[in-house]
Amino acid sequence: MHWYLDVLKSKYAQFSGRSRRMEYWMFVLINVLISIALVVVDFMAGTMSSAGLPLISGLYSLAVLIPSLAVLIRRLHDTDRSAWWLLILLIPLIGSFVLLVFLFLDGTPGDNRHGASPKAAAA
Repeated sequence: MHWYLDVLKSKYAQFSGRSRRMEYWMFVLINVLISIALVVVDFMAGTMSSAGLPLISGLYSLAVLIPSLAVLIRRLHDTDRSAWWLLILLIPLIGSFVLLVFLFLDGTPGDNRHGASPKAAAA
C-alpha cells in the first residue's frame, strides 16, 4: 500500500526521475482494485449519470489522472525512454502491446539520462 500512497503523496506530479517496476505495477494494481470497488459502490448507490457513467469512480479517475501519468512517465524513464513514447498508443493494438512490453522491461542498471537507478537507492 505504501507504493500507492508514495505516488499520491510525495510524487503526485513529479514527471522527472525514474520509477521501479514494483512501484508502477503496485500503483496500477491498487488503482484498479479501488476503481472496481468504486464502480460497485456507484452501482449500489445509484450514482450513475444519465449516460450510464459512474459518478464516484469517475471523480476518482480524474483525481488520479495526473499521478498515473507521472508514474507511467517515470517508468518509461527507468527504461531510458522519453515520455514521447506515449505517442505510440496512437497506433491501434500494436502501440499498446509495445508500451506494455516497455513497462515490463527491467530498468537500465546504474544511472541513465533521467537520473540515478531507483533500485540502487532502495538497496
